[in-house]
Amino acid sequence: MPETITRPAVPEDVPEILEMIHLLADYEREPDAVKATEKGLCEHLFGETPAVFATVIPSGVTGRRLDGMALWFLNFSTWEGTHGIYLEDLYVREDRRGEGMGRLLISTLAQICVERDYPRLEWSVLKWNEPSIAVYRKLGARPQEEWDTYRLTGSALQALGRS
Repeated sequence: MPETITRPAVPEDVPEILEMIHLLADYEREPDAVKATEKGLCEHLFGETPAVFATVIPSGVTGRRLDGMALWFLNFSTWEGTHGIYLEDLYVREDRRGEGMGRLLISTLAQICVERDYPRLEWSVLKWNEPSIAVYRKLGARPQEEWDTYRLTGSALQALGRS
């Protein structure tokens, strides 16, 4: 079996990236929440000034299928005075889990952080997602116990944005 590698996504990967986004939404018990489209993903990932990036694992068997993906973007720490990476979504196909692909994707992002001198790689995980939490802890990641994530969406966002 060929060595498992990661690479930056290319426009031809977008249909499978969107498929994996839908599969992740199913896994996270939000199957109807995805509004992303292939066109929108292409614009955001490969437009004139992309602000979001994707790292993928092509199948070692055919190279035509993606076995996993990480969607990420740069964040900024005012305290550190520099960028870091925020991992928005990580997905490994169900039939390929347990082979170290999630670790490989996170390791690739960690390498980018090291190469660019970014001090942080951050992400969120659902509190009930014990399999992923176990993997993250093995990598040395720790939850930020003193912080909670807040989100403003929907009508509350619209009301505040129009006030």
